[in-house]
Amino acid sequence: MKLKPIKTKAACKEALKEISELLNAPPGSSEADRLEVLSILVEAYEDEHHPIDPPDPIEAIKFRVEQQGLTRRDLEAYIGSRARVSEVLNRKRPLSVEMIRRLHKGLGIPAEVLIRPYKTGKAA
Repeated sequence: MKLKPIKTKAACKEALKEISELLNAPPGSSEADRLEVLSILVEAYEDEHHPIDPPDPIEAIKFRVEQQGLTRRDLEAYIGSRARVSEVLNRKRPLSVEMIRRLHKGLGIPAEVLIRPYKTGKAA
């Protein structure tokens, strides 16, 4: 396959097939270079045709809590009292700038995820 931008679903499938064949290419070989370029082309095609929105801030917090084996009580250091944690996770209270800063610094949740708008209150 001649290397060129991927513009169709068929071309993407063809590139993915070749990628699977090249997965065990020795590092530094021309096959490994081809694998890298094909991977970049497929990623660009998928980013354009199948974009993935960043997660909702509350879902991101819940995911990180689960991922790290934390509890709601552990969130008190970042969000505030037990009641405040409950209000935030149940979408009754929005995240404040200070909460966002502490969650970003303490749990490593990207700030760009935490600042995204999300529904709170009855709209949630």
